[in-house]
Amino acid sequence: MAEDATTGDLQSIPALLARNARQWGALPAFREKEFGIWQSWTWGQTAEEVRAMALGFMTLGIERGDHVAIIGRNRPALYWSMVAAQMCGAVPVPLYQDAVAEEMAYVLEHCGARFVVAGDQEQVDKVLEVQESLEGRGTKLDHIAYLDKRGMRKYDHSAMNALADIAAEGRAAHQRFDAELDARIAELTYDHTCVMLYTSGTTGKPKGVVLSNRNIIETSKNSSEFDHLSHHDEVVAYLPMAWVGDFIFSVGQAFWTGFTVNCPENAATMMTDLREIGPTYFFAPPRVFETQLTNVMIRMEDAGRLKKRMFDHYMEVARRVGPAILDGKPVSGLDRFRYWLGNILVYGPLKNTLGFSRIRVGYTAGEAIGPEIFDFYRSLGINLKQLYGQTEASVFITQQPDGEVRSDTVGVPSPGVEVKIAENGEVFYRSPGTFVEYYKNAESTAATKDAEGWVATGDAGFFEDGTGHLRIIDRAKDVGKMADGHLFAPKYVENKLKFYPNILEAVVFGANRSMCTAFINIDLTAVGNWAERNNIAYASYQELSQHPQVLETVAAHVEEVNRSLAADPMLAGCQIHRFLILHKELDADDGELTRTRKVRRKIIEEKFADLIAALYDGSHSIYTETEVTYEDGRKGKIKATLTIRDAKVERAAERMAAE
Repeated sequence: MAEDATTGDLQSIPALLARNARQWGALPAFREKEFGIWQSWTWGQTAEEVRAMALGFMTLGIERGDHVAIIGRNRPALYWSMVAAQMCGAVPVPLYQDAVAEEMAYVLEHCGARFVVAGDQEQVDKVLEVQESLEGRGTKLDHIAYLDKRGMRKYDHSAMNALADIAAEGRAAHQRFDAELDARIAELTYDHTCVMLYTSGTTGKPKGVVLSNRNIIETSKNSSEFDHLSHHDEVVAYLPMAWVGDFIFSVGQAFWTGFTVNCPENAATMMTDLREIGPTYFFAPPRVFETQLTNVMIRMEDAGRLKKRMFDHYMEVARRVGPAILDGKPVSGLDRFRYWLGNILVYGPLKNTLGFSRIRVGYTAGEAIGPEIFDFYRSLGINLKQLYGQTEASVFITQQPDGEVRSDTVGVPSPGVEVKIAENGEVFYRSPGTFVEYYKNAESTAATKDAEGWVATGDAGFFEDGTGHLRIIDRAKDVGKMADGHLFAPKYVENKLKFYPNILEAVVFGANRSMCTAFINIDLTAVGNWAERNNIAYASYQELSQHPQVLETVAAHVEEVNRSLAADPMLAGCQIHRFLILHKELDADDGELTRTRKVRRKIIEEKFADLIAALYDGSHSIYTETEVTYEDGRKGKIKATLTIRDAKVERAAERMAAE
């Protein structure tokens, strides 16, 4: 970094933008693919666009402290609108673009948003749907700005304008507002609010997490230095803009280091766009890596015999020596030659197909990733690491240093972060990234963060002796006891089940009960491909999920997990005795998952109480009717008869004796 890249006067995102325009004015800041062509904006152009937007917002009457909701997919103009709002002294509040209107209404009312910046007609329609009810509850939306003009011609534009027109108005009115805007920018300090991000709402209503400039900039600085990020790096912005990770990577770290943020054309072109950009810095939740690996294995099953044999041979070499070569550990000359040859024939082309050819630093977090999946990517020479974080921490709590990467830990405390383990095993931290407060919720703030700044994560874990690496066991509130006193850790078991490509999601029950049982969702892509190869016809997810061979395959996976649990004296009681495959995928629109795809246990237990009862009363099948929400908001019902299977359980003592 250059000499002026110290925090000094750089105490807000607008200040970082001004620094970047001066220092790297001609370098690319943002790219977006539209109509199949990549458009690019330099830091100098970005600074001009953001200022024009900010002036435009001021013509609309935006005031200090106003909340500006941003709703849409990852697009440069929506990121710019967040920074423009900050310039005006307002607070950006990004929302999940796939949230239904009622979910959006809660956030808009809770933060009291006066302005909305929407990506397209779909998002505008959702806002208009709830606008009247919001006004009835005291929240008046003064103005809606939209980015994409398609379909918007016949709308009432008395309180609605295209974002481009607002920016044009700002340029025209700059003489009236330049001095006022400069004054507002100069007022911004480390302690001003940078952004407000809502939690996923796993256990109840989402909470508004207030993050200051200090939280975002200090965290971005420390984490960037940890991995030696610079203005030469490239990232792909595809994660939900309402998620703290996207804000840190696409705004915090991007504006601190000056690297380039690339926005895909849409979700359907994401993989193609990823290959075209070839990011050097990449983050994805485990589900993305699992899906990519599943697709690779499906394609190899369909490949010719010679190609499949070559793939299997060189992947065996990669599994054996790839991680050691990546970590700079000693490997024989012969193995290095084999790996070099494998890189030419298999690993290089595969990484290029995945879009991972240039990755220098890769991270995964949010859930545990399967060791086999994690090791697969590292064996290809991809520097994939794990981190542990939260919205309340501005993401980073722990990270894995280069050369100390393992699948069963989440690393050491990030720079500037202190971590301690309470007597009950709960993980606590404090850092410059620790959130200011939960908006309008002093009670929850006090319950989460104490007077000394220590934050309760809600997760149970421990530090390994010797390495100092943190291992996370489960959510502290979910860790309980079985009726016989055995430890119950559902997330640990669920993650073991999800390591199998055929299993998309799992929910384990057993707290205060005599045995553990489970709901399972199959992965339609993986299982559907298997059905196609074996000439098995099916008409729906529901039909395929209850196929006898699918049930047999899942039963084998469950029993394999039981064998591994039996080898662990602490968790042997968590073996799954009975399971069923659900007739529908768990869905955020139905309230069963959060928008970040975390399981809402309480809602699932209430919604599927009849299925849980059947798992425990000895039934071998059960008829059920379940309400579902379609994409257009309509409600419907799915009816099904589900098969309940018993799974073989091993006694821990017998298992250890056999070994």
